[in-house]
Order: sequence, then C-alpha cells, then structure tokens
Amino acid sequence: MSSLPLSLALMALLPPAAPQARPISLHPENPHYFEFRGEPTILVTSGEHYGAVLNLDFDFLPYLDELQTRGFNQTRTFSGTYYEVPGSFKIQHNTLAPKPERYQSPWVKAEDGRYDLDRFDPGYFDRLRAFVSAAGERGIVVEYVLFCPFYNDDLWAVNPMNARNNVNGVGDFDRTEAYTLDHPELLEKQLAFVRRAVRELREFDNVYFEVCNEPYFGGVTGEWQDRIIAEIVEAESDLEHPHLIARNIANEKAEITDPNPAVSLFNFHYAAPEAALANLDLNKALGDDETGFDGNDDRPYRTEAWRFLLSGGALFGHLDYSFTPDHEDGSAPIETPTPGGGGPTFRGQLAFLKRFLESFDFLRMSPEKGFLSSVEPAGMADELAAMAVPDLRAIALYAPEGPRLSLGLDLPALPYRFEWIDPRTGAVLASGEFEGGDGVSLDAPEYDEDIALGIEARE
Repeated sequence: MSSLPLSLALMALLPPAAPQARPISLHPENPHYFEFRGEPTILVTSGEHYGAVLNLDFDFLPYLDELQTRGFNQTRTFSGTYYEVPGSFKIQHNTLAPKPERYQSPWVKAEDGRYDLDRFDPGYFDRLRAFVSAAGERGIVVEYVLFCPFYNDDLWAVNPMNARNNVNGVGDFDRTEAYTLDHPELLEKQLAFVRRAVRELREFDNVYFEVCNEPYFGGVTGEWQDRIIAEIVEAESDLEHPHLIARNIANEKAEITDPNPAVSLFNFHYAAPEAALANLDLNKALGDDETGFDGNDDRPYRTEAWRFLLSGGALFGHLDYSFTPDHEDGSAPIETPTPGGGGPTFRGQLAFLKRFLESFDFLRMSPEKGFLSSVEPAGMADELAAMAVPDLRAIALYAPEGPRLSLGLDLPALPYRFEWIDPRTGAVLASGEFEGGDGVSLDAPEYDEDIALGIEARE
C-alpha cells in the first residue's frame, strides 16, 4: 500500500459529505451546456496528461491552484487501470508514466509483486478522494476516465490486467481482447472496480465518468462499453441525482448514430467544428477533451478551441505538457520530441476565450452564420465560426486566418456596438458603433494570425 503525504492523508480522513449535492448536469434550459452549482457552465481547461492521481510523484495541489488561478473549471484524470511507460508517445516527463515504484494502482500488490485484482488498495481511493475534494474546493470538475485501450504491447506488458502481472490468472490473451465481452473472468474484475470507484465518488458534485479513452483503438467493443455504462447506472440507481456519463466517440469528427440514452456527454479528440455541428440535434453536451499532437506552437490549439466552442461545443480540454512531476505549476519548458504544446502563455489565451464566451448569454446562443450576407476574402466563409442569440442582439464570431476580413451583415434595425479582439492577448484592436439593417459592412483591422468579434445591441 502506498503512503500519502500528510496533507492528503488528513484530507482523506474528512467525513463524507451528506446529503449528496446535485452533481454537474446538463442544463435544463439548454442541454447543449452544463449546470454546475446552479450556474450555466462551459468547461474549459489546459491540464496535465491524466496522471495526477496514479503518479505518486505528482503533487496535485499546485496543479489545481494554477487551474483555479486561470479560471479553468475542468481536469481529466485516468483511473489507474491504465498507465504508460517512460518514452510513450515521445512525451518528455509524462505524468501518465510514473516510475515503477511510484505507480498508484487501484489494486493491492501481493507479496510476489503481482497485483491481486480481488483486493483494492485503500491508499488509492484515499488519494482519489483527496484529489476530487481539492478540485471541488477550487470549483474544478473532474472527468474521471475509467479505462483506456492498450495502444501497443509495451503498455499491455506492464498492466495489472495482464495475466503475467496478477495473481488471479486472468488476462492471458492479446491486449486487443481486454475490453470485450469474450472474457467474463476479466470483465467481472473490471465491473467490480467500476462499482467501487462509483461508490467512492458518489457524494461529490464535481465529477463525471468517462467510460473509456479513445475506444476506437485497441479492440474496444461497443457492447463492452454499454456493459460498463449499465454498471454505472445500476451502481447509482439509488441516487436522486446520478452523475453524468461521457463516451469518447472519435478523433476529429463523426456523426453519432444510435446513442446510448444513459450518455449525456459525447467527447471527441482533436475535434473539427463539424464534430459539434453534426450532432447538435442530440440535445446533449459535446466535448473536445483532448488536443496536443500538433506541434509545440499555440496557434493550432487556440484555433481548435475557438472554432469548436463557437460551433456549439460545451467543453474544451487542452493537453498541456508543461505540467510535469517536477513542475506541477505548469512552468516546465516544452520541447520536441514532445508532440504537443501548452504553458503559461497558452493558458492565458484559453482563459481569455473562456471569459469572452461567459460575457455573453451563451445559454441562449447557438451556431449561426445566416446573418452574413458576404465575406471577403470569399474563401474565409467556411472557416469562420459564429454563434448568436435568436434575435441577433448578440453575436460572437471567430476568424482563424488573416490578415484582413470584411463582413456584410444582415441584422435587425437596431443600434449595435462591436469589438475586434486579438485572441492571443485579449486586447481590443478596434471598437465602435453602427446601425443595424441589411447589407451593413464591417471591416476588421489588419491582424496577424486570427481575430474575434463581439457584437451586441445597445440598449
């Protein structure tokens, strides 16, 4: 059993909260967004690589403090049923790749060094609860990811569910069979873990469950995912307010067909705007909860965030490699071969995007570009992302390229004010007022990379 730092041990001894607070949910007025602690909510973060709980060398309190300072309200963490090894995916100082002796497994180690899948480690759940509690104190929602496929044999070789690593004699097959219904003996161990994890987190209002990270890799079947979902639902059947369940759909984009009705949040990775636009009729939340494999520069991730959230998305989570076990405050330099980005400058950009969206009555907004009568350059029209309230009294628009942009607008005959904003800094590049009507022209100031526009009717 792994020991906890004293501060976390004391947190773990706190009595459970009672009665259960209403957890984050879909907003009753607009289920494309969330309600959290009574407020309409969009989830935005730039977080560590999912090892905050399972890596005992990661002090998660400075990490959560940095998220809170930025105004972020979400973090994603893996349960520990999967972890990586140094060098995985060329990520330097990977929080998801703990030193072997510093990996906190949900399962107890037997005397011979193998794991006993019938015995859970209380130290793991103490640390998990301390993490979720600390996040909740800072207004941060935890996406708790139950499982993850094994992308290569090196990851399966070290996993407790591999027969060579457990005393239970289960998992004696190829890694691509681990998340199917073909092996009832392993499935029962997985379901037992789900029941225990759900029970441990039942009173927290700042958590939801994602079934499996990237199940479109590694042989994960839809039937197995449905079985895990059913177990979560059954485990919370006595709760007045069950926790949200999320399902990871695809990289980039896909149209969701025949969704499991128990799922409230559908997540994409490296998402195109179409991932949101094509699935708005589900009337559920849509998330882009992982980026980070497009180089070290900020621009591709900033563009992805603006375009996805202004296309109806409710969640954006960036994978920020500046959080490491030696720099839990997110101050580590990011260099190749690490495949992604992050860092203080990018977190500032993402924090501004969150504030920009929250400055609108976003609960009433939906993707809309019908008010555009013309766009110059013409090729920019399909690249723009925009949202508006139904009466067009408020509009948010984003252009991912420059250096010039001219818009023709068809708007109600109302007085309006506008601001052109630099998404890199939040600086107002130009502002003014105009009278609405058909064919109104609005020209952006010259800009370098991308630009945002806010338009609101004057009272």
